Amino acid sequence: MRIFKFGGASVKDAESVRNIPGILSKYKGDDLVVIVSAMGKTTNALEALAGSAFNKDASKEKLFADIKAYHQGIAEALFPDKAHDLYKHFDMLFRELEGWIHTDNTYDYDMYYDQIVPYGELLSTRIISYYLNESGLKEKWMDVRELIITDSTYRSAKVDWDATSKRITERVKPEIMMGNMVISQGFIAGNGHYSTSLGREGSDFTSAIFAHILDAEEVIVWKDVPGYLNADPKFFDDTVKLDRISYTESIELAFYGAKIIHPKTIRPLKNKRIPLLVKSFLEPDAPGSLIYEDISSDALVPSFIVKENQVLISISSRDFSFIAEDHLHKIFGLFSTHRVRINLMQNSAISFSVCTDNTARLKVLIEELQKGFRLKYNDELQLVTIRHYDEETIDRLSGGKEILLEQRSRVTVQMVIK
Repeated sequence: MRIFKFGGASVKDAESVRNIPGILSKYKGDDLVVIVSAMGKTTNALEALAGSAFNKDASKEKLFADIKAYHQGIAEALFPDKAHDLYKHFDMLFRELEGWIHTDNTYDYDMYYDQIVPYGELLSTRIISYYLNESGLKEKWMDVRELIITDSTYRSAKVDWDATSKRITERVKPEIMMGNMVISQGFIAGNGHYSTSLGREGSDFTSAIFAHILDAEEVIVWKDVPGYLNADPKFFDDTVKLDRISYTESIELAFYGAKIIHPKTIRPLKNKRIPLLVKSFLEPDAPGSLIYEDISSDALVPSFIVKENQVLISISSRDFSFIAEDHLHKIFGLFSTHRVRINLMQNSAISFSVCTDNTARLKVLIEELQKGFRLKYNDELQLVTIRHYDEETIDRLSGGKEILLEQRSRVTVQMVIK
């Protein structure tokens, strides 16, 4: 049993989709569950559509048309016959999506978002399912919203493991036993009534859920990079592939913002000692990177994580009293209520500083904080994290830059840079 996950870059166009049967055929005879993300940058486009439709902006019509045209173009390149069964599913999905963007909604935005964004995965998996079938691979398309059951914390739903285990065991296992490869969606789930989502980039987590419940031998995440890199190539030219890292190191890197693996992915795998491989879909025979229990390689190469669009907020009491436990209790409570994640924190006698992502939720949180505290903040900052640092790596990244806040432990240094 292997769980495969194909990310958006690996299914971004017709040529990428044509590449998938060749990869899967290398694992003939294995039991496979294939989890697929939305194509290319579709999730970004659907997020823009959700915001536009929620705010009743006229731009929603063009955004919808662009999403439809993009998928239609990929479909037509793969299935020239317009009478193909795929197009019936396409028409149905786009009618449903159009219904959501024209509804006179009274929904909470997070709930509304989770009804719009899943169409990326639903569309991509329909295309891939039909293409694999025509390539001679026996497969079964399944709607993950009926398999992974969650609560109603929209955009960051919590998995009901008992209900999910029951559904996957009852519905997926029989298909596998009949020799079918199961194709399903990453990132999205359901609460029994509406669509939910597991958090942005949550397809890796979806794969880990299936692997844990089905006792998979391994999970393979197919990327457009040769493996787990020590830095984002967008920021660094001289990246190094990490051949092996431990579960613990992977969790640490994900916690600090490394985007290669979703932060929630590792725990379900670690609990059953299921290895995770990160491999390139461009070089499927290359070894990639292995995430497992061995910690011996963790400190061999420094890792760099850059988070952009950061805000540094300094919070102090109005009467210049100490920032003590009662103040911190209130501050953390407000961050939790507004679901704003703290990326770095540091406190002194009379102030408490936090670095966080600049989001719409943050604006509301700042208004709440200002009712009881004095606030100063800087925006348009970078948060740079170095794991297994030395002074040379710190000097290399901080030279000539203004550091607003720095924090070090034995293994990790973080710098908020202007």
